[in-house]
Amino acid sequence: MIIKFHNKINLITLLIFFIFFFSYSKGGVMKISITSSAFDHLKPIPAKYTCDGEDVSPPLSFSNIPSNAKSIVIINDDPDAPVGTWVHWVCYDIPASVTNFPQAIPASDTLPFGGKQGKNDFGNIGYGGPCPPSGTHRYFFKIYALDIMLNLPAGKTKKDIEKAIKGHIVASGELIGTYSRKR
Repeated sequence: MIIKFHNKINLITLLIFFIFFFSYSKGGVMKISITSSAFDHLKPIPAKYTCDGEDVSPPLSFSNIPSNAKSIVIINDDPDAPVGTWVHWVCYDIPASVTNFPQAIPASDTLPFGGKQGKNDFGNIGYGGPCPPSGTHRYFFKIYALDIMLNLPAGKTKKDIEKAIKGHIVASGELIGTYSRKR
């Protein structure tokens, strides 16, 4: 059966619909924009947010959170660490209505705007900033919008969260910053 289209707009609209539909039916996810007013994507993270400075969390903003999202997860890690990927921050069960993190979020079980913080690879709850032993490392700030609340207690690890979010990610994004120590 051949369908004739009388104008290009109908054809384009149909193509967009099929691309959108099939990307979701095949497990595709939408893209979330995650940015920081402290640094640009693939640019150096200011020392203030590292072990060489105040070691406080950077400000983050996100947009394009889908309307069907129930919660947000943030994971910050360094894949360039000599011992393997090093986890700097884990946050989860963040309400989907949250669109930004202020800088210097306190190291506590709960986030001031809702949600929980997990344990980083320094063995602490909350943020632990970049502190590479040598060279320039990349720091990935990954965001995931989920179709569920995880309802896990505070203090969970990245591994725990990655297991729990499997099959529930409706959108994701990432921001990468770099850092090398000045000695």
